[in-house]
Amino acid sequence: MSNRRHFIKATIVAAALASMGMSAHAADTIKVGILHSLSGTMAISETALKETALMTIEEINKAGGVMGKQLEPVVVDPASNWPLFAEKARQLLTKDKVAVTFGCWTSVSRKSVLPVYKELNGLLFYPVQYEGEELEKNVFYTGAAPNQQAIPAVEYLMSKDGGEAKRFVLLGTDYVYPRTTNKILRAFLKTKGVADADIMEEYTPFGHSDYQTIIAKIKKFASEGKKTAVVSTINGDSNVPFYKELGNAGLKATDVPVVAFSVGEEELRGVDAKPLVGHLAAWNYFQSLKNPENARFIKMYKDWAVRKKLPNAGTVVTNDPMEATYIGIHMWAQAVEKAKSTDTDKVIAAMAGQSFKAPSGFTVKMDEKNHHLHKPVFLGEVKADGQFSVVWKTPGPVKAAPWSPYIPGNDKKKGEPEAK
Repeated sequence: MSNRRHFIKATIVAAALASMGMSAHAADTIKVGILHSLSGTMAISETALKETALMTIEEINKAGGVMGKQLEPVVVDPASNWPLFAEKARQLLTKDKVAVTFGCWTSVSRKSVLPVYKELNGLLFYPVQYEGEELEKNVFYTGAAPNQQAIPAVEYLMSKDGGEAKRFVLLGTDYVYPRTTNKILRAFLKTKGVADADIMEEYTPFGHSDYQTIIAKIKKFASEGKKTAVVSTINGDSNVPFYKELGNAGLKATDVPVVAFSVGEEELRGVDAKPLVGHLAAWNYFQSLKNPENARFIKMYKDWAVRKKLPNAGTVVTNDPMEATYIGIHMWAQAVEKAKSTDTDKVIAAMAGQSFKAPSGFTVKMDEKNHHLHKPVFLGEVKADGQFSVVWKTPGPVKAAPWSPYIPGNDKKKGEPEAK
């Protein structure tokens, strides 16, 4: 009799859930959106973030889930198409009813989805370094602000250890992140006495593949007597032909060092790194960092790649945006447990001050007010195997300054998002 009662009760519960558009299975899970380009020009960078998110979700589920519920990933492919990002974001929030989204790489994709998250009061975790100049209630920024990457990198290039560069080539993909970052860097260089005549600025479209002309211009610019360095904000698969052409032209790091803000271990998998030895990248994490957290993170991802039969599983690498994805998902899970709810406003409140022992080896913290992480900064030189040797680092985590002081008027902007 008790079995029959239990069956009737279960049937009634299932029917009630169905009337609310839910399944009994859905009541036991928390849906989580993954919004990354798995095709198009940005797939070279973003596919690994999708895999990292799935791996992290599996790790959390194996440890008991969140509030006793399993996380259920919903993966969509916005295909490096910026308007499609907004469509897919709306689908995740309205149709799939996800509690949170982990996604975007380019700032143009983030800007595309932002109105959707604001309108529907959704929650986005954004895992990539960016130009700053933004502080939104509905976004947590787990990548670097300019003072956690771009400014320290250029200061290093100007230092004795970095080669004492006096001229700078600001070379990027033509969209908001490179243009705004270069606006900040130009203003910063001006405060250091660098004249406009000693700054060359060039942009190429997404997916650009012919860098012969630009590298010839860089060679000419560098031959005019002063030590020259290149600051690269090239994004996506254009990095492969850029670095190949750099090698073909014989531009060595000792002649004209390149520091990149969007090239890590994953992008270097596609090129012969030997001609690039000594060129630089600035990040908040490198795979080559030696500490127990990183060893565990690397092993977990390599095991995941083999188990999931990822392409070239034997050569997978970890990188900075993967680490930022991993940190963000764990911090969100901690905040949900603290809030005892997936409600956006409650989770936002609970995110303040969350900390996590990161694969970088440092305990990183979500700022109590500005939705950005306090993170360490590393500068690495490319090695022949496509890994990086750290040549400079901060003593510990650096607080993000999302509003750059080098842009006029930013001193009047507040350090926390407005609640809407």
